[in-house]
Amino acid sequence: MAAKSTLINMVAVLGLTCLLCSAILAGAYALTKEPIDKAAADKTARSIALVVPEFDSLSEELTISCDGKDYKYYEAVKGEETVGYAIVSKAGGFGGDIVMMVGIDTCGVICNTSVLSHNETPGLGAKCNTDEHFMEQWKGFNPSEKILSVKKDGGDVDAITASTITSRAYTKAVDSAVEVFKSIRNEQ
Repeated sequence: MAAKSTLINMVAVLGLTCLLCSAILAGAYALTKEPIDKAAADKTARSIALVVPEFDSLSEELTISCDGKDYKYYEAVKGEETVGYAIVSKAGGFGGDIVMMVGIDTCGVICNTSVLSHNETPGLGAKCNTDEHFMEQWKGFNPSEKILSVKKDGGDVDAITASTITSRAYTKAVDSAVEVFKSIRNEQ
């Protein structure tokens, strides 16, 4: 004989279903949290190693406010001397935020950049992470000697073909990191 469909039965069944689903989600979260956190930490460490000069030790994650926003950064030290800073910066691209790590040496010269995440169009804006010419131009880029904007806007940065919006966002994120670097230097 089938159970009678009443408001109390429906609420009880729905409540038990929600409780069971919540328990399953909590269990999955507990099982995957540590590996996900480790993978994120490894990705951050690899990005830092790519963007700053060779170092012996790295500071813990530090935070600084610049232009009303909080930025994360790491200080790279070799011996007892700071050799550079790895700054996490982001800017809105065509498909959303481009989050990147920008390495800047103590003289303010950009050592390298590394994209942490983006949602740019595959085959176009997504080249910000793979286009060798675009990536190589950031190595040794000195913002005190060059204009930090795309050539189409009168700057010295070669844009990715057919991806001017992405190139502008990437350049803006690098510019933000340079401003953060200046704030770090002013605090010291």
